[in-house]
Amino acid sequence: MLTRRQFTVTSAAALGTAGAGFAAELGDDGLHKEPWFSDTFLELGDDLAAAADKGRHLMILYEQNGCPYCRELHEVNFARSELTDYIKAHYDVIQLDMFGAREVLDFDGEALEERDLAAKWGVNFTPTTILMHSLNSGAQSIEEAQTFRMPGYLKPFHYLSSLEYVAEEKFEGQTFQRYLQDKFAELEEKGIDPDVW
Repeated sequence: MLTRRQFTVTSAAALGTAGAGFAAELGDDGLHKEPWFSDTFLELGDDLAAAADKGRHLMILYEQNGCPYCRELHEVNFARSELTDYIKAHYDVIQLDMFGAREVLDFDGEALEERDLAAKWGVNFTPTTILMHSLNSGAQSIEEAQTFRMPGYLKPFHYLSSLEYVAEEKFEGQTFQRYLQDKFAELEEKGIDPDVW
């Protein structure tokens, strides 16, 4: 009998999206690492402004050591080139540890440890992906900076759709649910059955 994890890896391999046994690199902090993550001074206002200067957006990715859904994000979602290529083309990514002690300078100028910033921002689940559009450069709070938040794990199709929703400014004038419905209808017209699993 296949376990859920074996099924996911086997299915991904059959679809040509990831090889069986794919494993993301673990850092000394126990978090999964990607070579395209940004290494910054963690001054978030400056990081958003720097991304905007390059015509890019900012993604904050909160994770924690031992989180099975964080591993799933890396080993399933980030194993898909269509997803990682889109991230690399449109986003600067900063990884934060929900229980970490590195100092981060919040948009309002307050210096906090990662764990205290998570509490301040109401990050209760991992992974939590927070997307900030370049239009929000100059924001003075997370409320002003944040365009879209994914609290928890989303499957690849929905994760990529979330990235597109922000990067392509689809959030202007429509909810994410409406955006997804329109996207499904468009794919259906083309005879495409999206892989949402």
